[in-house]
Formats: sequence, structure tokens, C-alpha cells
Amino acid sequence: MASSLLPGCLTALLAATSSPAAAQEVVIDRSADGRISIRAVRVNEPIEIDGELTEAVYRDIQPISDFIQQIPDEGAPASERTEVWVFFDDDNLYVTAKNYESVPEVDWVANEMRRDTSQLRTNDSFSVMLDTYLDRRNGVAFLVSPIGGFSDFAIANEGDRGRGVNFDWNIVWDSRVGRFDGGWTVEMEIPFRSLRYEPGEEQLWGIQFRRIIRRLNEASYLTELPISAALGNSLVAGMWRISEAGDLEELQVPPRNFNLEIKPYGLGTLTTNRRATPPVDNEAEQQYGVDVKFGITNNLTADFTYNTDFAQVEVDERQVNLTRFNLFFPEKRDFFLEGRGNFDFVQPRNLDIPTMFFSRRIGLEQGQIVPIDAGARLTGKIGNVDVGALNINTDGSDLPGIESTSFSVLRLKQDVFGRSTVGVMLTDRSNSLAGDGSNQLYGIDGSFDFLDDYSIDTYFAKTESPGLPDQDQSYMGNFDYNGDRYGLTAGYLVVEKNFNPEIGFKRRNNFKQMQSSARFSPRPASIDWIRRFNFQALTQSYWSADLDELETRQHQLIFNTEFESSDQFQVSISDDFEMLTRPFAIARGVTLQPGDYDFTNYEVFYRLGAQRRFSGRFSMRFGDFWSGENTAFGYDFGRIEISPQLSIEPGYLINQVKLPEGEFRTELGRARVTYTFSPRMYFSGLVQYDSNASSFSTNFRFRWEWAPGSELFLVYSDDRDTSPFGDPRSFELRNRGWAIKFNRLFQI
Repeated sequence: MASSLLPGCLTALLAATSSPAAAQEVVIDRSADGRISIRAVRVNEPIEIDGELTEAVYRDIQPISDFIQQIPDEGAPASERTEVWVFFDDDNLYVTAKNYESVPEVDWVANEMRRDTSQLRTNDSFSVMLDTYLDRRNGVAFLVSPIGGFSDFAIANEGDRGRGVNFDWNIVWDSRVGRFDGGWTVEMEIPFRSLRYEPGEEQLWGIQFRRIIRRLNEASYLTELPISAALGNSLVAGMWRISEAGDLEELQVPPRNFNLEIKPYGLGTLTTNRRATPPVDNEAEQQYGVDVKFGITNNLTADFTYNTDFAQVEVDERQVNLTRFNLFFPEKRDFFLEGRGNFDFVQPRNLDIPTMFFSRRIGLEQGQIVPIDAGARLTGKIGNVDVGALNINTDGSDLPGIESTSFSVLRLKQDVFGRSTVGVMLTDRSNSLAGDGSNQLYGIDGSFDFLDDYSIDTYFAKTESPGLPDQDQSYMGNFDYNGDRYGLTAGYLVVEKNFNPEIGFKRRNNFKQMQSSARFSPRPASIDWIRRFNFQALTQSYWSADLDELETRQHQLIFNTEFESSDQFQVSISDDFEMLTRPFAIARGVTLQPGDYDFTNYEVFYRLGAQRRFSGRFSMRFGDFWSGENTAFGYDFGRIEISPQLSIEPGYLINQVKLPEGEFRTELGRARVTYTFSPRMYFSGLVQYDSNASSFSTNFRFRWEWAPGSELFLVYSDDRDTSPFGDPRSFELRNRGWAIKFNRLFQI
């Protein structure tokens, strides 16, 4: 009996040891503290970035797999298999993935190719995050979709609930996708010279992988993450939980060489402005400038800019303002977007906190573009301190009423404890808008995150401005518990009447805000088509900081249903109080008088999931409004997929307001059309209509990244005075511009 079993056992043993799986080298393990660790593998021959995965190293090295769901089924195995390899050579880090699919390609969600666009995050994708400083809180990430769309972004302070994620961070890297019988592949090549890291040849980094399968609304990761890190049902937010990432070991990086990037540009414009004094008609101009990036150390980078131009930037999307307060328009200029994470000041979303440094204050004043002569920026990390320093000089000599000004900002932020920071900020504007002299801001802040879902934020800031003595401070304290099933916030904010951050932004002035909210968010296991219910109650009030009088109060109840399809349905009721101390012109010919106003309104919306070929939000709001009524209908966040290359993003909002003081109607419409030739070449057009401004405007842009980091832009924009409901024949040109811009990146 024994002799008859022996040959069979030997045969089985030989078969096992000669199989490819048994011969493969294992590179995944667990470190002493229980964290998943991956050993980077050096390759002696370059990996060809073609998406084919034909090199011998793929047969020799066992892939990393067994991803774990974060959402929808926390802790469960991923629905589809993903295999990952990590290699390096003297110049590059390579991350490769084989993404299995059990459905045909027609069922994949892949409808966007443009680099860095937000729609990529609603597609199927594979991503890698690298914590190159191993500080367990900051990192950089790279995303690729099945049709080759790609994105790179920087994560600061574990994303800071989204505020610390900079999708405008761009470096030189490459990727390619391919197909195999049963899924798709991706190969990434990330040059070491494009990354920042600690000195030394032997490196230990943090690493995380993510696979998003949109048809299942599923996100799975290399490591197990709590579902609360999804911040609701976000499929992308888990990547920001850097403290839960794995380790990348035995990585060897090249010695730091002289790292210099020079990017000169040439620009030609043709401008018409009928509203200028005197009017301008087809005025041609040309100019030149240069941006320089210099790696001072592995951790610090200096940027210099001369004769900076932003002609390629898309125009702002118009907004309707039916309040007494300022509207916020986001920064879109690349130079200011690239290093913004180093300048962030604590700013919880539930409070109306001023933005201490708002880069749109530089080069834009009184609705005019102020030329930027030159500037310098220093960003990076020294030990456990994030550093951001900036100086920009503008030239207002040719603009009436605008002075040439120097803008300076210093931001230092130190890591403390596990996931917390404390910091300081100083800003200086050489010519104050308040009077003769300069304007300064001094601020200190702290953000303390503990356990998985608790945070406490605080700051104190003070400004100095000519003619504004005393009452020039702002301070805040805020508590936030953001668990998956329960949530709770409580905050207190003060902005005194002479607090004047002239390189910042504040929506309103001279107020004390008190805010609190409670949320209950069950995930009903017995209803398979509903992912989550949200019940939320919120109250906030604003009191004048100097007189301690109630100015604004809002009580709000919200019920939201999130479906497994990623659609959402929401109903809310809001009870509002407003006190006016002076007349408020809410529309042309309609003025509200001082007094107390108490009104209740209702809102309902249905939002189609962004992964659908036709998506967007349909909304209706109705009820009391100031002294009368307002009925509003809208369709926004819209997108219609014609093909993976061609999409239309429409939106329209109508407000019909009936007040005793007068009736008026506002209409705001926009449509963006985008055709993507390749991930590095696209054409987009934005058409907008604003009835308040009697404006019909267009902005068309062609962008081609003809070499890594080198671009060609063709831009056309115009604005016309039109009132189709008042005078349909009116279509008078206000301004028009053409621009062609060419730049070239030289890496030395």
C-alpha cells in the first residue's frame, strides 16, 4: 500500500514545484507591526510601456492580489481579481496591473479620456498612491482608466475631507493600457526625478492600490479600510486614508542630480473690447515669458516665473446670487494651483470661515487682469514641517486706480501626533486697499484628528490695515465626528468687523456663527436596491460681532436616499430668518427694506449617477422667500455621453421670484461640449447665458500636450449683450479675444 502511494506523491510534488506559480518569487508580506509590506523588485532591462505585459519579469514575480472591498461590502473580497507588480530601475518606478472583468467590455464604465478631469473619477480605474516621505499623512497618486484616461494628484493631511486633494498637481510620467482575454491592463512609468522624497539610496515608502468598478459602485484596496473613510459613499475618498496604507520596501532611488526644468512660452493675442475707454478693436499683441522649476534638495522645490500669462485658462462659470454676500469663484491658473496644498489653512466645511490665502487676489483687481511681472515660490518639506513661501509682483502702472503691488505669503505646518498638524501663516500686501500703507495677516491653526472619525480644528488670526484699528481678529473652534452610521458637528466662529485679509476671501463680515448638526445614516441590509439613508438636522445662526444682534438663522431637516445604482433622491425643508439693517437691492428695480424676514422653503431633487451615459441633477425649490415667494427649477451637474470621446455637459436654472416690492426672473444656462482626440489632446467649448447680466458668452479651447509637459493652446472667447426675453434682436458684442500660446519644457 505504501509503495503504491509513493510514486503518486512524488509525481504530485514534482508537478507542484514545476508549476509557474510555485516558481514565482513572492514579494508581499507583513511587517512587524502587522502592516502589509511589498518588496520592490529591481529590473535590469527597461519595462516597455505598451500595456502588453510580455516581459519575463511578469512570469518570474508573483503578483500582488486579494484586494479588499471598502465599499459597498466593508471587509469582503473584491468582486473582480486584480493583480499588481511593482518594479524599478535606475531611473523609474513601474507599477503594473492586470484588471480582470467577468463582463464584456461593453458593460465597463469608461467614457472619459481627458487628463485630470473630474469625470475620470466616475469611470472604472486602477490607482496607486505613494507616501514618499512615509509620514502617513501626505502622498501623491496616479489613476488610469481602461481607455487610457489618466490623472495625477497630491494628497495633503489625508485629504482633509476633500480640501487637501489637489487634482491640479501635475508631473511628467507615462502610462499605457491594453486588453487580454478577460480584462484590461495598465503599465505606469513614474520617473524618480518627478517625485520628492527623503535623502538616501535605500527608501521605505507607503503604498496603496485601488480598483474602482463603477457598474458595481465598488472600491477595493490593497489594505482593509473602514467604510467611514469613504465619507459617505465616495468611491475615491478611501485613497486619502494614507495612515492605513501598506509599506513599499527595498526601493533604491538614484542619487539626487541637478534637477532643473525650464519652460518658456510665446503668446499672440488679438483683442476687441467695445466697453474700454477708448474702445479697442482687433488689437494685436505678442509676449514671451518663462517658468523655471529648480529642485533645491530632494524635499524642496523652488519655482520662478517671469512675465506670467494665463491666456489658456477657461473662463469662470457664472453664478446666480440672491443673497447679500460675496460669491466664491475658484482659482483656475496653473501656477497657483500646483502648490496650493502647502498653503492651506484650516477650514472646516460646516463654518463660514474666511480663506486666509486666496490666490485670485493676485493679478485680478476691480474686474481687471493686472500683469504679473515676476514671482517665486518655495514648497516642500523639511523634516516633519511642510513649507510654503510665495512672493509675486504685479504691475498696475498702465491701469487707472490700480497700484503695482508685491504679495508675500509664508506658511509653515508641522506634523504632530499620528494624524494632526499645527501651523502658522503670514501674508503681506505692500499696498493696502484700505488706505495708504500695507496689509498683513498673522495666523496660527491646529487640526487634530484622532481615532478613525474624530477631529477638532481651531485657529486664531489677526490683520493689520491702515485706518482699521482694533476689532481685527478672527478665531474658531470646531468639533466633527464623521462616522459611517452617525455624524455630529458643533462649531463657533468669530470674524470681527475690521478683520481684513487682503490676500484672502471672506463671504461676509462682522459676525459670530454658531453651528451644530446631527446625522443618522443606516445601511439597510434588507433593501438590496438602497445603499444608504441619510437623516440630518442642522441649525446655524449668525450674530453681529460688535452689537451681538441676530442677523441670520437657519434650521434645516434633510432626508437623502442613496441607491445602489449611485442615484440619489433628497427632500429638505429650511426655516430661515434674516434681519436687514439697510436696504438690499436683490434685483434691478427691486429693493428690500430694513426689517425682519422669516420664511420657509422646500427643496426636492433627484440625481442620476455620474457613471450613466445621461446624468445630472433635477431640482425644484419652492416656498416663502423674503417677503414673498420663489419657485426655482434646475438641471445641473449634467452630462450626456455621445461617445467616449464626445460629451455635452448642459445645465439650466430658473428662479421665478414674486415679492410685494416687485417680481423678477433669473435664468442661468450653460453647456460645455468636449471632444477628446487622445488623453493629451482635446477641444472644449463653453457657452453661457446669464439673464441678470444680459450676457451671452462663449469660450472655446484647444489643448495639445505635444510632448510631456509641453503644450499648444488655441483659445477664442467673446461676450455679447443680449436679452432674448426683453429684446431678442439685441446681440451686441462687448468683447472678443483670440489667443495662441506655445510652451516647451526642457528638463536638465
